[in-house]
Amino acid sequence: MAKSVAIIPARGGSKRIPRKNIKSFYGKPLITYSIHIALESNIFDKVVVSTDDKEITDIAIAHGAEVIPRPQELADDYSGTWDVIDHAIEYLQRQGEEFDFVCTIYATAPFLQIKYLKEGLKRLKDSNAIHAFSATSMPFPIQRTFRLNDNGRCEMFTPQYYNSRSQDLEEAYQDAGQFYWSKIGQKSNEVFFGKDSIPIILPRYLVQDIDTLEDWKRAEIMYRVLQEMTS
Repeated sequence: MAKSVAIIPARGGSKRIPRKNIKSFYGKPLITYSIHIALESNIFDKVVVSTDDKEITDIAIAHGAEVIPRPQELADDYSGTWDVIDHAIEYLQRQGEEFDFVCTIYATAPFLQIKYLKEGLKRLKDSNAIHAFSATSMPFPIQRTFRLNDNGRCEMFTPQYYNSRSQDLEEAYQDAGQFYWSKIGQKSNEVFFGKDSIPIILPRYLVQDIDTLEDWKRAEIMYRVLQEMTS
């Protein structure tokens, strides 16, 4: 039977929101939302947190996850997520543990839902794709976006669409930043958002990046409203 592992990368350093991964979000350390959903999904043979931080380690273990110690060279501002995941998989393999699927789950995903995790795994198993990941639709047509030039004036990226009706423009999608399934041992020559990946489309009200304090406040408001709607 195919085996799956969830890996939650969570380093201790965070510049814009200090100690973000364990900062209290609606009464609980932020990372615990990802841990609990991964465990409750019952689709993982193991749920692990990759971290360089003792406090994160203690919280992760207290909430049911196992911990892989992350080396310092993979814990700075320039360390790539996939390098961290490769290290974790290799660490597990050295312990004699082999898995067929890995799901990278961000520690900053309080809106993560079991049904989308399960959908990602099922669709990946049933296809020849290599990845499946959370995505959502863009809230505004990208064809009508603009930048600011050196004089602080507007320049459209695609001015030929200025007079187009929004409903006539092709819909665009973006990474939702929650989870990323991959088949272990298979590599793609494509970019991640390419033909070897299956997007699992989430409604926009379940998606919020948490990179700044403004993001954090918005996420807490969204989370509170969702709790009130389902209570």
